[in-house]
Amino acid sequence: MKLSSQKLASPLLLFAASFLTAQVPFATKTTEVMVLIAAKPGVQREQIIKLAQEEARATVRLYLDGKISQWYSRSDGRGIILIVKAKSVAEAQAITESLPLSKANLVDHEFTELGPLGPLHNLIDGPPLKQ
Repeated sequence: MKLSSQKLASPLLLFAASFLTAQVPFATKTTEVMVLIAAKPGVQREQIIKLAQEEARATVRLYLDGKISQWYSRSDGRGIILIVKAKSVAEAQAITESLPLSKANLVDHEFTELGPLGPLHNLIDGPPLKQ
């Protein structure tokens, strides 16, 4: 009986997933902070547009200074996402508060600390897999 690669891959993925989740979680250090930025309720589009060029220039400066590694528009049009090179939320707040829309108190921020994928430690630090 010949096993297809798809039939063989499924058990391997299940084994890998169970191995990774069965291990003790590893805390990871924060290397970046994801910042979701959206207009505050009640802020008019015209208020945002008025500062848009200044905001764009300031964001590009932060990118060129190495403080922002990536930025995205939300596909639903409800704001932007910055990946800020920071070791804490406080450090990311200090960076984003320098932006014109933040200074004008027109946007809300949601911060999420990011770090290396912790479960990968199980693959390199855990017991060797039995063959």
